[in-house]
Amino acid sequence: MILKSPYPDVEIPDVSLVDYVFQHAARLKDKPAITCGITGRSYTFGQLHGAIRACAAGLHARGIGKGDVIGLVSPNVPEYAIAFMAPTLLGACASTVNPVATADEIATQFRDSQAKIIVTIPLFAEKCLEAAAKCGASEVYVFGEAPRCTPFMSLVRPDLPVPNITIDLANDLCVLPYSSGTSGVPKGVMLTHRNLVANMEQTIKSVVALQESDVVVGLLPFYHIYGMVVIMAGVLVQGASIVTLPKFELPNFLETIQKHRITVANIVPPIVLALAKHPIVANYDLTSLRFLGSGAAPLGEELASAAENRLNITVRQGYGLTETSPVTHFHPLDGPRVEHGSIGPLVANTEARIVNPDTGDDVPVGERGELWLRGPQVMKGYFNKPEATALCMTADGWFKTGDVAIVDNTGWFVIVDRVKELIKYKGMQVAPAELEAHLLAHPAIADAAVIPIPDEEAGEIPKAYIVTRSPITGEEIMAWIAERVSPYKKIRAVEITDAIPKSPSGKILRRFLVDRERMLREGKVS
Repeated sequence: MILKSPYPDVEIPDVSLVDYVFQHAARLKDKPAITCGITGRSYTFGQLHGAIRACAAGLHARGIGKGDVIGLVSPNVPEYAIAFMAPTLLGACASTVNPVATADEIATQFRDSQAKIIVTIPLFAEKCLEAAAKCGASEVYVFGEAPRCTPFMSLVRPDLPVPNITIDLANDLCVLPYSSGTSGVPKGVMLTHRNLVANMEQTIKSVVALQESDVVVGLLPFYHIYGMVVIMAGVLVQGASIVTLPKFELPNFLETIQKHRITVANIVPPIVLALAKHPIVANYDLTSLRFLGSGAAPLGEELASAAENRLNITVRQGYGLTETSPVTHFHPLDGPRVEHGSIGPLVANTEARIVNPDTGDDVPVGERGELWLRGPQVMKGYFNKPEATALCMTADGWFKTGDVAIVDNTGWFVIVDRVKELIKYKGMQVAPAELEAHLLAHPAIADAAVIPIPDEEAGEIPKAYIVTRSPITGEEIMAWIAERVSPYKKIRAVEITDAIPKSPSGKILRRFLVDRERMLREGKVS
């Protein structure tokens, strides 16, 4: 049973990412495109488009060509857009990484993606130099200056011609972000020019059109598919302006909204929580906001309503994945219906199925099943991992999300559970298998399982169940992990147990542990 979008199909422009995003650049050449909310450093549309083209010329002169990958490790700054988009003019692409990642995590991703160079900021120069030595990247460039690194602006060469490269829009990679998919360690998600252009066109034409007068806060990280496509590229193509922030600090976030008269904020549930409940919110003028968009993790009805009532604006929720470029669902902005807890209807050109994951059969409307999606925004596959691709994509183009959904008879969807094992900490993916591998490397640990447990602020946090072979404390276990992973991946709770529940084949039965946690919260077990 194929479920269709309620919106008519839109025509997908046959253009590259840069040509699409800057289609209005000549008309808007003097309008601010992207501004640093900390320093005030700003680029107009004309300046930004020109810098991207000049950077492409400089990258080409340094030997970057079609099929190459550059590694990008940076918080949100205006120059991120230059480093991200310039390689796409050459048929190359960026592989983006969380800037809080460790040197080993950065090296692992860039070794897998075969990154030729790394671009970062001075603060992260040392760990990127360490990562470059481990992954084989030839040079580290910085936005600014740092010892043993090359200034990024040396790549911006307006004196050189931009090479005329033929780009295969449906096959040449436009970006290579990493996602844990439905389980396991992160994998490179191959997204093409057609994927990204299609998703912006689908979203803009059906549900989330901005105005050129809009000012959007660029807080969500540009390395993440949500910030990358919905904000960085999706705002610019509509002629609106972005004000970037490198990290979330509530007072600075509120000050930025007030100072820059922000009209649209795309955020995640932990920030919605702060807006709804933190007392300092009352000290700021947030009346410029037109609406809040929430994604990356489930947003409950009670929390969404609390934020709306306090700020007197609408909170709209959406849904998507790295593998779908990302948006597949969103509450329409021009419709009267807002159903909190729902992710809304399908965007244009998108189809869905709700499938029994055990039988592969479609389930009736109103019943639970795994959400499968098909559309022009669905990824090409996982980089150099055909087996992983085959596990989540069918021969006829369906992507198995790993999320359990219900659809009602009006075509609105609700995410109710997961088939996949990922933990969503403040909207960021944490793969239990990755943490378990680190745990099992400790000589005092005989076996381990990691599961999500609910947390009001973070949504979910990782908890480890541990079988020991020699004495070790929970604090020692958490410190061991904290030394080896990014801060958002840290284990936040530990329980020592006699055995990890497993199937006859040895697969961890996480559902038993999740059910036990629920019964603990309900006081049904001790």
